[in-house]
Amino acid sequence: MIPILEYRTGETPERLSEILTRGESALREVRDAVVRVLNDVRGEGDAAVSRYTHEFDDAELIPADFAIPLDECRAALEGLDPALRGAMERAADNVRRFHEHQRRTSWFVPDGDGVILGKRYAPVDAAGVYIPGGTAPLFSSLLMAAIPAKVAGVERIVVATPPSIDGRPHDGILAAAALVGVEEVYRVGGIQAIGALAYGTERIAPVDVIAGPGNAYVQAAKKEVYGTVGIDMIAGPSEIVVIADETANPAWIAADMLSQAEHGSGQEASVAIVTDPGLAARIVAEVEGQTASLPRQETVRNALERYGAVFVVADLVAACELTNRIAAEHVEVHTANPWALVDRIRHAGAIFLGGASSEPVGDYYAGTNHILPTGRAARFASSVGVDDFLKSSSLVAYTRARLDKTADDIAALAEAEGLLAHARAVAARKDG
Repeated sequence: MIPILEYRTGETPERLSEILTRGESALREVRDAVVRVLNDVRGEGDAAVSRYTHEFDDAELIPADFAIPLDECRAALEGLDPALRGAMERAADNVRRFHEHQRRTSWFVPDGDGVILGKRYAPVDAAGVYIPGGTAPLFSSLLMAAIPAKVAGVERIVVATPPSIDGRPHDGILAAAALVGVEEVYRVGGIQAIGALAYGTERIAPVDVIAGPGNAYVQAAKKEVYGTVGIDMIAGPSEIVVIADETANPAWIAADMLSQAEHGSGQEASVAIVTDPGLAARIVAEVEGQTASLPRQETVRNALERYGAVFVVADLVAACELTNRIAAEHVEVHTANPWALVDRIRHAGAIFLGGASSEPVGDYYAGTNHILPTGRAARFASSVGVDDFLKSSSLVAYTRARLDKTADDIAALAEAEGLLAHARAVAARKDG
């Protein structure tokens, strides 16, 4: 099910190439359908949202029923199993506490001659949070998107999530919305939800930023509406890389690799990079054995057969080099001294150090955000956080004394670019 491959720095075996390029064509393949739906939502509003909800979600929904009464969300929270509610509350507290460290403070500095320069940070007015509701109702993702928006100070947070056939989203999603204090929840999903959040309809007012996970259609829709609204990222299928030496526990590594393979798209990548050939064989055996007991066995096997691999490398330096090439969403380090590798791992959405730091700890509970860059985007992108819901304005307070000193320089730069009105705007003040 999973091949064991030797890797030498700089080489690109076929399986590695497949992992690095997986999913690249997915957005292109769905773009035409996405653009059609978005155009219809933009032009027809609620009518298009209703029509596509019936077509894609097999749910009859009139515009008056888009919004879910807040009483239903509160009832879902009250009806949760007490153990689950307690776990959700504690997880939410952890997420909030972690993201409070990301708060931004506006700053202003004197620059001489009475000049003040600075940055002023302010939240966006409205944020949209998209939460999938298909094979896995990701209520944990609602915590990961809505809580940073709350910490940022966003006044209006809107959740959109697809209905089931009976027209009602999963109770866990409604409960999480109530727990976080979201006051707008819509039973609308897919492309039509992204369009409604971006462009607005008769029933759904537009937002400024859209965040949250989703399938290829949702991600392609986010890509199309970027510019009309901000987005967190284009997130693809889940992925994990585990770096391990001879001290690692193969059963733990296998379990964590399987945690990503079960997501369901078939494009998830589960990779181990090890320095010990014996460990590689034990990991593969554990993966085989553990897969047999999983309820999503077919889904798991499909992903592992396409994008699973165990690479055997000469040393941990080579392991980090390969890890940086993959630039994975999740990177675990199961070595005798995991902290020694932190600075060598340059590209990763999240890094989990030591055997106790299983990836699901970050997915659900530690407080760090699980909405992470995928598909090698960790080379330039970061996890969702408070900054996704903030914007900054530069502040310039010049004085006449400074302008008199610098006007000639400013005018010279403007004239060199052929922008005479810019130059005159400064010269007029100096001459005056």
